[in-house]
Amino acid sequence: MNSKITATDLFLAILAVLLISVSFYQTWLGLDQIFGGSSFIVALVLSLILLFLLWQIRLAKLRGSSTTGLTWIYFFFALFCFVANFNALYTRFMTTHIYTTELREINEKFNLLETDVEAKLNYSVPDAKARQAIRSEVNLLKIQITDPRNKGIGTEARQIINRIERIIGKKITPLTPINQTQSGYEDLANRMEEQIIGMVYNLSLEEKTMMNEINNAVLKWNNDIQKTLLLTPSQINDIAQGQVDHALNDYNRLGARAQQNLGEGKFRFEPMHSNTQEVGKIGYAFSHAIENFGMFQFVVLAGCILLDYGILLIILLMPSDPSNRNSTNSGSVFNNKRSGKTLIPNN
Repeated sequence: MNSKITATDLFLAILAVLLISVSFYQTWLGLDQIFGGSSFIVALVLSLILLFLLWQIRLAKLRGSSTTGLTWIYFFFALFCFVANFNALYTRFMTTHIYTTELREINEKFNLLETDVEAKLNYSVPDAKARQAIRSEVNLLKIQITDPRNKGIGTEARQIINRIERIIGKKITPLTPINQTQSGYEDLANRMEEQIIGMVYNLSLEEKTMMNEINNAVLKWNNDIQKTLLLTPSQINDIAQGQVDHALNDYNRLGARAQQNLGEGKFRFEPMHSNTQEVGKIGYAFSHAIENFGMFQFVVLAGCILLDYGILLIILLMPSDPSNRNSTNSGSVFNNKRSGKTLIPNN
């Protein structure tokens, strides 16, 4: 076999080192969940094994020998890297998307809970759209009353009250704050809400308290979640898990309370569960990708295949060295020519 290093060999060597180096780093990150601090050593060993096997496969191709066995061994070790690479890349690029999707779903769940519970209550305003409009106006009124730039019942707050009065058909009594502090205006906003809701619904004290809590929770989480969604991806990743946990606890608590107050026959609540605590784990990365498979998941999958199997495919598709194939058959009687003097008989 010709031992001279060709330009092709040099190119393949550089390409293999580059791809396996990137794979090594992603494998290190992806295996951290399982091996912790030892993931660096595990990733390094796997990468060195892959480089060695690629070298042996290249030599076998040059000799014209079979590469099947070495290819299967390479496929086995590269599979570990592939799994870790997918976990690392998918987690890196999808974490923010997973969190923001979860927060939007929770936001929508709170709104649906409010609507569903209100639909099961007794009310003096029969039209559902009118009740929804009143609820929206009440939320605006609370925001306006507690606005630091224009606290209390000012011009804009009175305009909102007038719109509510036209929908209800009853006069609303403007209240005054107990003091001029922020907490005093928050108390005023809650008392105005209680007065208006009392005019719309025929509720027991327990139902009133429950609806106030649900309405306050909807307003709170709508505002908090919207603020979170405006943050940078790194900020979202830092705080989203805690916000998801707190919001779900609040949602499930209020839903269970509504079911208890209204009865299962009238209102049945299904608790909401989240898997975002699993973000960064290998199993979750694959399950989430399968359930939400699309173009981005395909790109990540293709990238991981390229990192771990691209160079192998290139080496396997490279043609064998013709000179080595000839040398392999140099022992054949059809290829050897006898040398030496030929004796020609005299007769």
